[in-house]
Amino acid sequence: MKEMSNPLGNIYVSQRAIATIAAQSALASYGVVGLAAKNLAEEVAQTLVKDPTKGVELHFDGRSIGVDLYLVIEYGMRITTVASSVVDAVRYQIEKATSLPVKYVNVHVRGLRISDTD
Repeated sequence: MKEMSNPLGNIYVSQRAIATIAAQSALASYGVVGLAAKNLAEEVAQTLVKDPTKGVELHFDGRSIGVDLYLVIEYGMRITTVASSVVDAVRYQIEKATSLPVKYVNVHVRGLRISDTD
């Protein structure tokens, strides 16, 4: 995906590595309970194999990265605030780790979950 040359050799960054950075950044954001599958086929595949990039879809055009995230958010949280926080965190972490510009981060809220039933 990303290729950089320096005097010591070449550096290649895979899409899976970038998707993992996006997933971990999203999960670390306040109000995010988890990542959701993009569709039914991915949901079925997740029951068979655990994938750390579930709920992340990357688009790379050669110069910049686009990210679609499918999230489950804590019930009672302001969705727009959580989504904005996730966008900022994911954009910052990807740009910091890869030095590639992030063109967009789209957040798709797939559900709400009540974590504490007290």
